[in-house]
Order: sequence, then C-alpha cells, then structure tokens
Amino acid sequence: MNCPECGDERLPFAVPPDLREHVPSEPASVFVCPRCLSLEPAESPETELTDFSRISDALPDDEEAAAAVALAAALLSSLALHRQRIDALLDRVERAGIDPLLALDRLAADPELEPNFDIESRRRQLLQLRG
Repeated sequence: MNCPECGDERLPFAVPPDLREHVPSEPASVFVCPRCLSLEPAESPETELTDFSRISDALPDDEEAAAAVALAAALLSSLALHRQRIDALLDRVERAGIDPLLALDRLAADPELEPNFDIESRRRQLLQLRG
C-alpha cells in the first residue's frame, strides 16, 4: 500500500501490546512510511513486527524499542497534539537502556528520511518540554 503523503510503499507492523495505548486509536498494527514517517492504523491484526532497518538503520536493534522510536518519531509531526504519547514512548525506549534523544538525532541524520517536519527541530522542542 502506497503512502498518501509521498507515494512510497508503506510498511505494516504490529504494535507491541504494551505500546498500543500510546498510539492514537490504539491499533494492533499500523502502516508507517519509511520515507516520510507518516503513520496510519492498519486493518490487519495479523501483521508481525517489521524489520525496522527497512525504515532506518538508525533505529535500535531491540524490536520493541525500535517500534517505540518509530512510533514516537511519526507522532512528532504533531508534537502539540501527541506530546503525552511521545513522552510515554520515549520513556519506554529509555527503560530499554537506549538514549531516546540520541535515537532521534540518528533519525534526523538519516538521508533516506524525508518527513514533512524537521526531526531535529522537534527533538529540540521535545528536549525543552521534557527538561
């Protein structure tokens, strides 16, 4: 299925059960675009966790942490609307022993990503809000 934002092929992945409450509409699976990071609930609950390196090599190796970073990064498109969800997802990443802000830095530096927002700018805003 192609992304309505940029036309790239979106990747489906299962949202780990303990992360669902932090995603709008609490879907069992979502589509995420590996280029623009747009996020949309998927209708197929049978979806498995994806190979997150297909989104970016900058995502953590730990699958659940990678899912949390990918979801948080996608939600950064509307930081004001999703701040609590983003905070909760990044807290999960931190509990997994991964620096969430460093993970966002690495995503911002990925030349393959072209989100419709500036990850670095949103990361700075998030740092101020979490500060």
